[in-house]
Amino acid sequence: MEITRRHALTGLAAAAAGIFMKGKAMADTSKSPVIPKYPNEHFYKSDGTFDAEAGKAAFYEMFEAFHYPIVDRLRTDEFWVVDFGLGNFTEVGMGGIFWVNNKEDNYFGHDIYLLPGQMIPEHRHVRTADAAPKMEGWQPRHGWVYIYGEGDPTPGVEERIPPSHRDIAKARVEKKLLPGETGMLAGAEQWHWMYAPEGAIVTEYATYHDGAGLRFSHPDVRM
Repeated sequence: MEITRRHALTGLAAAAAGIFMKGKAMADTSKSPVIPKYPNEHFYKSDGTFDAEAGKAAFYEMFEAFHYPIVDRLRTDEFWVVDFGLGNFTEVGMGGIFWVNNKEDNYFGHDIYLLPGQMIPEHRHVRTADAAPKMEGWQPRHGWVYIYGEGDPTPGVEERIPPSHRDIAKARVEKKLLPGETGMLAGAEQWHWMYAPEGAIVTEYATYHDGAGLRFSHPDVRM
């Protein structure tokens, strides 16, 4: 079979494209966001009080690692961070922003921010004078999380429950959520919590959030 110049050039182009795509794919899969990790004392002032600004700074670094846009509202007090009063921000802590919380029409939009190793403490949402029990769904945007709900415990789950909640957690049904996947609260007023071993940004879809209905299983948790 005669190989013409056109055939040769076409073959070279295809080969080059294949090498490029293979190299690109290899580069994409080999890159993991580098999220700086700090010791717990980094997030506390000399008098032992929580340093919210240090917490925010760590989240800004995570945002940049994930290429998550730092819009103007994230530079305001609407972006909050909390250690839940336990003094162990690197294990029990989070950041977040309520993009919308509409009581009249009963809807809520929230982004949850978790540094590597952080969990949201176990909690539930009960009925209040102003709102029905809050119902929620979650979708990781960057990174991945474990979510936990009520039911028959997932085998081996105890080893992944952080020490602060190992003897307390009622929600022991475990589900791993990857970017784009969704999970939902199984029922009203059920206990649930979330854990991000490698750090994550999660969008929450929910009904109206009334803080008066928030209950924690850990007796020392404070907002």
